Amino acid sequence: MAILLVKDVVKYFDSRRVLDSVSWRIENPGIYSLLGPNGAGKTTLLSIITGIIEPDGGRVLIKDSKPSNPSTRMIIGYCPQEPGLIGNLSGYDNALFYGRLYGLRSRDIIDRVSKMGEKLGLSRNDLRMKVGKYSGGMKKKLALIISLLHDPEILILDEPTTGMDPGVRREVWQLLLDLKKMSKTIILATHYMEEADQLSDRVAIIDRGKIIVEDKPSVLKEKYGPKTVLQLRFENTINNEVIGVVKKYSDKYYVNERIVKIHIGEPEKYVPELIGELYSHGYRVVEFKLVKPTLEDVFLKLTGRRLE
Repeated sequence: MAILLVKDVVKYFDSRRVLDSVSWRIENPGIYSLLGPNGAGKTTLLSIITGIIEPDGGRVLIKDSKPSNPSTRMIIGYCPQEPGLIGNLSGYDNALFYGRLYGLRSRDIIDRVSKMGEKLGLSRNDLRMKVGKYSGGMKKKLALIISLLHDPEILILDEPTTGMDPGVRREVWQLLLDLKKMSKTIILATHYMEEADQLSDRVAIIDRGKIIVEDKPSVLKEKYGPKTVLQLRFENTINNEVIGVVKKYSDKYYVNERIVKIHIGEPEKYVPELIGELYSHGYRVVEFKLVKPTLEDVFLKLTGRRLE
């Protein structure tokens, strides 16, 4: 039984086709990223999955039920791109408003908000403040907390870390990884390449309303990305003997005085061999680094343009 089945979903806004026969299937708990630039159709697809808007064609099933079914909505937590918070209420009161819609007791709501607030850096004093005084990052944190109040099986997040500083973003990442350990299913729309790469079990890349590829991040990078580049910096100027050693490992290389850059496959296997052989010939490598393919490389390869 699929956790999520999106089949041939089409959506128009006026005469513009925003989603073009999108299909996506999620079988097991984990973190699944929908990676694409702004305007690619991510928010529209999530809005259809959660039942906020209806598709013009195709269907969506969540654990064999339609998202418009009230019982299905109880297993979903949704954190939209623009938090639906009430500015003249405190953080606690916003949580109470939404928590009661799920039938939760006030005492449980306050307790859950306080505990999750501690994890994400929202203190009790912050939660007593009116939300209208919150920064954009604080609003994002509160919206994420509210989406988790009813302990949903499926958490759907639309650009949850936009506007957060890097430190707070990492805290959110850790929270999502902790939820994954609890066998939750997390669907994450993002345009941050690193976010999708670091967190995801699988990534679906969406562009111009179509999912163009979907797989594990490592598989996508291996299949569509460039080879890893090894950069070596030597103590002395590079000579022909060094180049001769390098040629054993790759026919694609670039040399500039003390630096050589090499396209190399299976770096974990061959880099120690290469450096060891250079040292055995008396050539001292003072610095080396590996530049591995990224999901942005994949996006560029498949679409001809950059992700960000």
